[in-house]
Amino acid sequence: MEKVTLNVSGMSCGHCVNAVESNVGKLTGVESVKVQLESGKVEVNFDKEKVSLEEIKETIDDQGYDVE
Repeated sequence: MEKVTLNVSGMSCGHCVNAVESNVGKLTGVESVKVQLESGKVEVNFDKEKVSLEEIKETIDDQGYDVE
C-alpha cells in the first residue's frame, strides 16, 4: 500500500468532500480516502499495482478541483 497526501484547491463545503471521497473511493485499488477540508488536503491509501496516482489525480480533477 502506498499513502499520498495531495493538495487540492477549490473544495469549500461538505458536498465537495463527498464528491472527492466517493469518486476516488470507487477506484479499484483505493483502500481509503480522507479529505481535510480546512487544509485542502486529500489523503489516499492505494495499491499502486491496481491504480496509478495519475488516475487518482484525474478523478479529483474531473470533479472540478485543482490538484497540485
